[in-house]
Amino acid sequence: MSTTAAIAFLAASVLFIVGIKQLASPKTARAGNLVAGAGMLIALFAALPLLLSAQGGGVSLWKMLLIFTGILLGLVIGAFGAYKVKMTAMPQMVALFNGAGGGAAALVAAIEFAHVTRESSLTFVVAMLCAAMIGAVSLSGSVIAYLKLEGHFDKPVTYPAQQVMNGVLFVLSVLLALAMACGSHSMVLMVLFLVLALVLGVLMVLPIGGADMPVVISLLNSFTGLAVAADGFAIGNVAMIIAGTLVGSSGTILTLAMCKAMNRPVTNVLFSAFGKANGASAGAAAATGSVKSVQADEAAILLSVAGRVVIVPGYGLAVAQAQHQVRQLSDELAKKGVEVSFAIHPVAGRMPGHMNVLLAEANVPYDQLIEMDEINPEMERVDVCLIIGANDVVNPAAREDKSSPIYGMPIIEAEKAGTVIVMKRSMGKGFAGIENALFLRDNCRMLFGDAKASLQELVTLVKAD
Repeated sequence: MSTTAAIAFLAASVLFIVGIKQLASPKTARAGNLVAGAGMLIALFAALPLLLSAQGGGVSLWKMLLIFTGILLGLVIGAFGAYKVKMTAMPQMVALFNGAGGGAAALVAAIEFAHVTRESSLTFVVAMLCAAMIGAVSLSGSVIAYLKLEGHFDKPVTYPAQQVMNGVLFVLSVLLALAMACGSHSMVLMVLFLVLALVLGVLMVLPIGGADMPVVISLLNSFTGLAVAADGFAIGNVAMIIAGTLVGSSGTILTLAMCKAMNRPVTNVLFSAFGKANGASAGAAAATGSVKSVQADEAAILLSVAGRVVIVPGYGLAVAQAQHQVRQLSDELAKKGVEVSFAIHPVAGRMPGHMNVLLAEANVPYDQLIEMDEINPEMERVDVCLIIGANDVVNPAAREDKSSPIYGMPIIEAEKAGTVIVMKRSMGKGFAGIENALFLRDNCRMLFGDAKASLQELVTLVKAD
């Protein structure tokens, strides 16, 4: 590697680190994305000379055509997806893009393995095998996560001895890896190895319930990062090592943080098939009272005369594409002297940070976004809590009903507010598939209807009041 390429990779790595650091805050996330993108652009151009001269033979028109065709296709697909995808489908896009990254890492590993000789170091071979397995698991697992988010699997898919089957597949994969590492450099074994890893990824994600998809996406993202880092070790690409390590470590930290937010270990998420059994009746024992509806004009009056309003956004807000209307409502209430803030649960939505992204798109001020741990001590002093399309993250059964599968999961304690207004299309259950006792509380009122239309009506009524 030339000195120029080494300096370029170092600069790209620094930009990756700075970019990920900026992604930690909504205020700097947009800039962080651009900084990390600039780092990737530098790394790409720094790698071009190495790619063009790879495997000997010098620079050829064919190599240049293949490389630039791949770059162009990636740019077009990425840009088209980013501009055309709806906010409701953003988690699905993230899952697919992550899977593509894992698949690319596995493909690079398989191609490099094809050039392994008896003189190749054990470190190189092991790195390729790790990248191939982890990348393939990430690819197939991400595809299943995408299908679950699309609603093709309403419940966890389980069958007898499922974990035993997964264990057998993993052991077989390890045995194949040992055979290849010890000298059996057969591409037939590598193809079989990849097939086993793909099947393992499918079977690993199938039994995981929809409520745990944010955790799964984060975990698979960390898998992709580790696969990329392993590729980087094998081919001597510093930028891939650093970028992959950053993604892998940050994804792991985020996964653990979300599991902590749900009061569940990672093993419980991966192996419990949450939502499969007793989901329909869980929480019913603690639910007493009756549903009380409210009309839009009554809700508008309650919001207008309140001193403090907390809005809890959920996936239903994304489905209705109502983020701009909720910002307008917030602005109109602020004109009347109402203090408005947004309570953000760590796992609200279908991917990490889903609600933050949604509200940022509508230009909701960052200082109005309050995390769960900060808002809960204030809920008793809140006059009106407006819940828009959220369900499981405000379910008091998590604190009160030991029979509930979400018992122990930290929630936004909306029931402590003076009045709770829940905006929903119907009394349908949340993604966890369990009843919500909050809807039957004496201080809770249900505003049924499409969130976007209801919010627009509230904006009109509050403005006219």
